[in-house]
Amino acid sequence: MQVHIDIEFDQLIKIVRTLPEKQLRKLKVEIEKEAKDKKSQTDLEALLLNGPIATKKQLEIIENNRRAINQWRSK
Repeated sequence: MQVHIDIEFDQLIKIVRTLPEKQLRKLKVEIEKEAKDKKSQTDLEALLLNGPIATKKQLEIIENNRRAINQWRSK
């Protein structure tokens, strides 16, 4: 069962400020965990997009090596 409630941002801030210290720390941990998950996903995406790209010559070398290994395996 889910309940959807529309709360304005200012109201949310007031509610958060009234939380006991223990619950406030728990909320902070959850928010930081969520932010960390999103950041690590973004970091991985940036790493992959900005990573090195093989040149045509490098791809040819890889293909030749694969052919040579496949010939060696079939003997």
